[in-house]
Amino acid sequence: MLISSAFAQTAPAAAAGGDIMSSLTGMLPLVLMFVVLYFVMIRPQMKRQKEHKAMIDALAKGDEIATAGGLLGKVTKLGDNTLSLEVSPGVEVQLQRHAVVQVLPKGSVK
Repeated sequence: MLISSAFAQTAPAAAAGGDIMSSLTGMLPLVLMFVVLYFVMIRPQMKRQKEHKAMIDALAKGDEIATAGGLLGKVTKLGDNTLSLEVSPGVEVQLQRHAVVQVLPKGSVK
């Protein structure tokens, strides 16, 4: 035959301590990928959540806001989890606080 059979060699018993280093070296790319994932995705998301919570907690009556659904208006009443938004004179809408996306500068909603 043209191709001879190949047989695997067993590792010498004296090199058993090297197996730990090779397994740690094999796990190094996985650990590095997790570290990069943390700094690229997880940490910025946590920062945005913290800023959004601070914005929602700082809402006050009379603030002009934009919601996730695209409504613009002025806050008229605040509850624990809800708020009333005056969209136009005489028209109020009940919203959850978490629907607020942005607090607008005063005078931007007419």
